[in-house]
Amino acid sequence: MTTPSALERPTGVPLARRMAARLVLLPAVVLASLPPRRLRTVLGVLRRGAAPASTGQAQSARDAMCAVSLRCAGPKGCLPRSLGAALLCRLGGTWPTWCTGVRVTPPFTAHAWVEAEGHPVGEGVPQGYFARLVAVAPLSGPADR
Repeated sequence: MTTPSALERPTGVPLARRMAARLVLLPAVVLASLPPRRLRTVLGVLRRGAAPASTGQAQSARDAMCAVSLRCAGPKGCLPRSLGAALLCRLGGTWPTWCTGVRVTPPFTAHAWVEAEGHPVGEGVPQGYFARLVAVAPLSGPADR
């Protein structure tokens, strides 16, 4: 049995932002096919030189990805959605914390998301709902670069 669901696609995303989201959609899908170790390495390189993203910047990027892609807006689109949001933030010179992990309450399912200012962005869940397994955070200073 399947559970019916309706996709909520954000409206009001400016054309320039939607075009940028379309630009990063293919690289996000390609990155989603990489093994975890290689994906973490690539994201570690991409985050260099970026400032930490604010919650507003990360939410805007996430909304843009959902606006341009049904796959990203869907319940199983968390990996390309989170990667696309991170790449879109990077185009603007910022980097959210990209995370992948599991839900801590049954059923234990895998999930990928972005965080900003220490909180999941756009997930509608409380802090601690997901347990991180891999995280690629912004670099904090020149010593980390």
